[in-house]
Amino acid sequence: MNAPATTVAADARTRILDAVERIVHARGVAGLTLEAAAREAGVSKGGLLYHFASKEALLAGLMQRLAAFVGQEFDANVGRQAEGPGRVARAYLAWAFGEADCSPGHDHHDRTAAVFLAAFHHDPALLDPMRAVLVRMKAELLADGIPHGAAMAVLAAADGLFMANLFGHYRHAEADFTALRATLEALIEAKP
Repeated sequence: MNAPATTVAADARTRILDAVERIVHARGVAGLTLEAAAREAGVSKGGLLYHFASKEALLAGLMQRLAAFVGQEFDANVGRQAEGPGRVARAYLAWAFGEADCSPGHDHHDRTAAVFLAAFHHDPALLDPMRAVLVRMKAELLADGIPHGAAMAVLAAADGLFMANLFGHYRHAEADFTALRATLEALIEAKP
């Protein structure tokens, strides 16, 4: 029995986006062409064009998929935290300190970073789906029942750790991570 056409199309679209992610990670946006994407995905150029009409459409599809993944990872990470004030902040800390699939140190993080930078370099507007997810995440953090300043400190620390890793600014010693996390956890637990 054959798979439904929608399943086959979804599989081809996934293979294409996976191929684009590998290309961008290995060679940057300059290495991304429609021909390279089709070859890497194992589809004809016509098959690729059926799903993505241009290089911009490939990058937009990749950013939309990335934004959906980050949103789902964030929601799952929040769901793993204890109920009550600070739940979202604790999820941010788990993420920033390497306890989620898209945290620094995980393979998916490096691919995510490459896609993020490639899209920004090609056209900053391609980041709009990710911006929408990050705006939602920030709003949830600010409504988390902890002091506003504590929420902003957690956000700034998580963003800073992500950017330091993304650009390879510096590497923290384990003692740095331990001290930073203890300070942030104390802020989360402080009563308003």
